[in-house]
Amino acid sequence: MPPEPPSIAPSAAPEDWAQDTPAPATGDVVRPFRWKTNLVLFIATVFSVFLTGALYGGDVPEEGGWLALLRAISSGWKFAIPLLSILLTHEFGHYFAARYHKVDASLPYFIPLPLLSPFGTMGAVISMRGRIRSRNALLDIGASGPLAGLCVAIPVLIIGLMRSPVHAALGGGPLEGQSLLYLALKRLVLGPIPAGHDVFLDPVAFAGWSGLFVTALNLIPIGQLDGGHIAYALFDRKQNRFARILHGALPVMFLYNLVVFMIPVVRRGAWGWTSLAVSNSLFWLMWFGLLHLVKRASGQDHPPTEPGELSPWRRVVAIVSLALFVLLFMPTPWAIYPAELISNVRHAVEAMPLFAPR
Repeated sequence: MPPEPPSIAPSAAPEDWAQDTPAPATGDVVRPFRWKTNLVLFIATVFSVFLTGALYGGDVPEEGGWLALLRAISSGWKFAIPLLSILLTHEFGHYFAARYHKVDASLPYFIPLPLLSPFGTMGAVISMRGRIRSRNALLDIGASGPLAGLCVAIPVLIIGLMRSPVHAALGGGPLEGQSLLYLALKRLVLGPIPAGHDVFLDPVAFAGWSGLFVTALNLIPIGQLDGGHIAYALFDRKQNRFARILHGALPVMFLYNLVVFMIPVVRRGAWGWTSLAVSNSLFWLMWFGLLHLVKRASGQDHPPTEPGELSPWRRVVAIVSLALFVLLFMPTPWAIYPAELISNVRHAVEAMPLFAPR
């Protein structure tokens, strides 16, 4: 289980805070190097993520003014520094790959979102102009961010799990999403978790889990997400059809979660928890709507590249990257379980082995 959420509950459906928009570009005209706006946004994001970490730890005083607040925020470093390291590595993976291919790319624009995001940020975007010419360049730029970010997120998560206690889960509360890779790492680090028990994530572990979650969202093979770039480099124009199918599958995940969370409500006649069951299910429906808006703004199909094949080595990288999406996918990214229903909800979820929370 993650740390208790702040008193002002974070959004259950954050945007892809690391979502890049490498709208394809050429290297013909390079814009002047600008960094001041990027620096200001990054500093604001650092403050926001530190604040989020302090809120999770319950270290922010209700009184005492700005000086007391600033002192308390420093306590959020166990969450903030690992998470910012993951996001920076992700974004600069894209940036350096774009520069290598002489693509006109800006520095990352980080997006602070205190209190509303469970991570204190919406991540970052990189502005690119023009069109990425080759499938090889598209693959390098799309895959470099997620792969680089995972190289930091996985060690962070392992270290955090080693610091996280396992004890009885007696009451309700938030439960982080489960993926095949996350389950494997927990089993590797902690061994089998006894029935009725749970791992209570240290702030470092929660930052590592957040890195996996961010990467999973980026690797969805739709539109101009990183996974969309990777899949287009691998499948060419056929990817446009695959993306439409996957986009249409997101409401199905909403319905799946709604059924899972409504089962204990119906069984116990606890109709007062219906709104919570719905809110626990909304993430993929909201993500469907967000991606729909992005596609309307940037075009329904992925921008084409010039004719040419993907090199054999890059083909392997593309397949591995899409396989990582399967390993990182979380059917239920985040949920709040009331104490009165937690055993029933866990029983309903555990009845579906692929999606078992432990």
